[in-house]
Amino acid sequence: MAASSSVVSVAATPSAVPGVSTSADFSDLREIKKQLLLIAGLTRERGLLHSSKWSAELAFSLPALPLSELQPPPPLTEEDAQDVDAYTLAKAYFDVKEYDRAAHFLQGCNSKKAYFLYMYSRYLLGKKKKDDETVDSLGPLEKGQVKNEALRELRVELSRKHQARGLDGFGLYLYGVVLRKLDLVKEAIDVFVEATHVLPLHWGAWLELCNLITDKEMLKFLSLPDTWMKEFFLAHIYTELQLIEEALQKYQHLIDVGFSKSSYIVSQIAVAYHNIRDIDKALSIFNELRKQDPYRIENMDTFSNLLYVRSMKSELSYLAHNLCEIDKYRVETCCVIGNYYSLRSQHEKAALYFQRALKLNPRYLGAWTLMGHEYMEMKNTSAAIQAYRHAIEVNKRDYRAWYGLGQTYEILKMPFYCLYYYRRAHQLRPNDSRMLVALGECYEKLNQLVEAKKCYWRAYAVGDVEKMALVKLAKLHEQLTESEQAAQCYIKYIQDIYSCGEVVEHLEESTAFRYLAQYYFKCKLWDEASTCAQKCCAFNDTREEGKALLRQILQLRNQGETPSTDAPGTFFLPASLSANNTPTRRVSPLNLSSVTP
Repeated sequence: MAASSSVVSVAATPSAVPGVSTSADFSDLREIKKQLLLIAGLTRERGLLHSSKWSAELAFSLPALPLSELQPPPPLTEEDAQDVDAYTLAKAYFDVKEYDRAAHFLQGCNSKKAYFLYMYSRYLLGKKKKDDETVDSLGPLEKGQVKNEALRELRVELSRKHQARGLDGFGLYLYGVVLRKLDLVKEAIDVFVEATHVLPLHWGAWLELCNLITDKEMLKFLSLPDTWMKEFFLAHIYTELQLIEEALQKYQHLIDVGFSKSSYIVSQIAVAYHNIRDIDKALSIFNELRKQDPYRIENMDTFSNLLYVRSMKSELSYLAHNLCEIDKYRVETCCVIGNYYSLRSQHEKAALYFQRALKLNPRYLGAWTLMGHEYMEMKNTSAAIQAYRHAIEVNKRDYRAWYGLGQTYEILKMPFYCLYYYRRAHQLRPNDSRMLVALGECYEKLNQLVEAKKCYWRAYAVGDVEKMALVKLAKLHEQLTESEQAAQCYIKYIQDIYSCGEVVEHLEESTAFRYLAQYYFKCKLWDEASTCAQKCCAFNDTREEGKALLRQILQLRNQGETPSTDAPGTFFLPASLSANNTPTRRVSPLNLSSVTP
């Protein structure tokens, strides 16, 4: 999606912050710190508290400035001076969330700062009324049906001001937010790009733009300002688009140039490792972050997801109690407590806490997805579908919601729906073996066996997380009476589980040895069949078959039956399977070129 011509023309417009021009490199960290401190103050004056906090945290990570280099606040204009009384009173009302009073006293003000606070107060008033209407009358699943009635009026007024070129960087940001809330995505993207040109230091505009970009192609067509803030934006959007390698490179560069003490960057790196399921690395970084910033709540729900996956009950319990002491009414805290109850299999309580999180913030993505998971555990598929759909409305890039919908429709035995949702999840996570295995199972149910083969082989090729792709591929070959290919897959599966060095019980290990024992027996390869049959005796479900096969092999050998010498190729069993470590013959290499995507 290309940016509009009006966006490109803005590139030469001077920054809305007097005396500040942002360079594209990080050579002067002192100047960057001055800019961060300045924008932290400007956003705080306008009630943009999250942007102010982000800028202040980043400034804190840089070395302190001497007194002589600290900048005074920008001088007041004539318009600012005329509106100073009304602005001061309105800001006091704004800070205590009396948005209607703030807007009333700012009517007729001409300065850009007062005008922004006037429009922002009206926007927040409409949002507050919308939330108040839904708290008691509707549950969180229906919250999305209630609209902010002030949005259309705000759009008309801001559009008129925009056409007259009367909006500064903050005004453009608010205009973009209003357009996004009205689902006018293309117009919102153009306005946010314009806002980044006019005021590149405002993180809020970059973040809103990030939420609207759906793929890397769209990113290429944006005309973004050449500023150091762009590096933070690119790192963030790469993380969101699951381009983790690029994101980690960007964050490492930011650490190298001087932001090594930034808790924001450290937390984003942990989230990136979480996204690629490097759980140990992510846990290690989150633990370090907790030592560095023990009262931090942002991203702690992601930390709790990692603890949940590792079934670390005591650590998750400690985290939940700790966050409750800090702030029990934060969405992240509610999600952590929900994860704690889910790990204890108290799914009703878990769903209750995810609902609480959504009452606090109906657009909180993680809570919608986690609540969908809980409804799945409670076998409430209709509620799960509704929750996952809300998650997708909040963020179409959430592969977990698409994958959850696929699982739900799989339970409902609706394979065509299931296939659509798994495909969407796979598009977002092309190298995630779980999506590919799910797709393969779906194709198998639809009797599209060639496509199923492709998916299973691709899942193995990208790194099979659950060690199931080869087994499923082998069973598919077995079903199609392609015995040589099936044996090849089982052999590779056994090689993989024995070479990884982990002492883990694999459920399909006995299946693989049983099939190979029977396969080698049919091929009259007594040594190989005997080795596999002996392994079958180690498993309860195949013990009797293994013993029976060993008796048959012994009987045939006593009768003078000679082993076959027509075995193609050689195969080395893992050392732990063969006492004398002698190589045994194997089937010929499996040619999967015809089924590899």
